[in-house]
Amino acid sequence: MIKPLADRVVIEPREAETKTAAGLYIPDTAKEKPQQGVIVAAGPGKKDEPMEVKVGDQVLYGKYAGTEVTVDGKKLLIVRQSDILAIL
Repeated sequence: MIKPLADRVVIEPREAETKTAAGLYIPDTAKEKPQQGVIVAAGPGKKDEPMEVKVGDQVLYGKYAGTEVTVDGKKLLIVRQSDILAIL
């Protein structure tokens, strides 16, 4: 597993919706990038900035935030704590 450094966290993005509320199916080319996910690992934080999020938290993050990586076939996202917009 990945162990993030400083104020970084590893997020497993939630899958993009495949169907609208009205029941229409969304094609792969029209899907939005997911902006929600679950934190699977968190760094220790910085001296002057402690970590406010923890493993297991559901979070919202910026649309183009972080770096995408693939580990053991899973797509993960590494972001700084400041890129997280809210805890759900």
